[in-house]
Amino acid sequence: MNDNLIVVILLLAISILAFIFYPEKGLLNKWRRIKANNEKILLEDALKHLFECEYNSTDCTLISISGFLSTSQGHSSKIIVKLEEMGLVKRIGTKIHLTPEGKSYALKIIRIHRLWEKHLADNTSIREEEWHILAELEEHKLTDDEVNRLAAKLGNPLKDPHGDPIPTENVEIPEQKGIELTDLKEGDIAKIYHIEDQPLEVFSKLTSLGLSPGMIIRLIEKNTTNIRIECEGEELNISPILSFNIQVVPIGDSEELIESRDTLSNIPVGEEAVIVGLSKSLRGQQRRRLLDFGIVPGTVIKARLKSLSGDPTAYEVRGTTVALRKNQSDKIFIKRKNLL
Repeated sequence: MNDNLIVVILLLAISILAFIFYPEKGLLNKWRRIKANNEKILLEDALKHLFECEYNSTDCTLISISGFLSTSQGHSSKIIVKLEEMGLVKRIGTKIHLTPEGKSYALKIIRIHRLWEKHLADNTSIREEEWHILAELEEHKLTDDEVNRLAAKLGNPLKDPHGDPIPTENVEIPEQKGIELTDLKEGDIAKIYHIEDQPLEVFSKLTSLGLSPGMIIRLIEKNTTNIRIECEGEELNISPILSFNIQVVPIGDSEELIESRDTLSNIPVGEEAVIVGLSKSLRGQQRRRLLDFGIVPGTVIKARLKSLSGDPTAYEVRGTTVALRKNQSDKIFIKRKNLL
């Protein structure tokens, strides 16, 4: 073997070893960081699950943690042992409980998650079904300072877009005050307090109906196979299985209940109407854009011109012409001027 070939082989071997073992940037160190990060995520997810169990007054066991983390019971047992060593959980028989330190840690993770969902709802056009998944990615990354800056930027909100309370900087959280939709009696009026975002399939079906926290509803009829409600002037049918993901707060009679579902999209070109409300399902940038145009209750608005395709339509509001698509004007409630 000639000397040049030996040199080439040695250089190649050194390059491979450096690629694997180089401090900080080597493949081995990258693998170790990924493994450590994955372990951190599992530990924090386990704490989150434990808190949710205790908050909802349900028992948490090794089996429930395994199901939540999608890991074997053997792997989950190692996670619990690690959390015990960190002083974050304790076992009493087959049940697992958070220590005060564990509860504080869990609330920090939940605070990040719910603040990030609020950010996505208010400041982006990302679909509701994606908020939870994206927030789960961020909840393991942000530092305390970054979280506090995010909260301040959002105005230190009390609830996330699903209606869940957001833990404070001092890791305090209020008790839930809502009741199940099925606990209402026929004729009762209530405000949607919370819509659970898991499982995703159920949440997607509820959002496709246009339901969101803050909406005023009236229970029209309920039986073992169907629940019928009035919401923003429209009657909706909800299966009992879906209704378990909706919590409400009874409010008695309310002028907020929209009796007519006449929407801006229904008025013909040339007709004027008075805006009486915006759907609660209009959120974030989309809602702010409409408010900036002066599309608020009490404002007179006139349909001026339809595009050749029929969508969007140009409307005159407060001396300005704005173009709105039907999926926006469908969520703006009006009264015809000739009916006032």
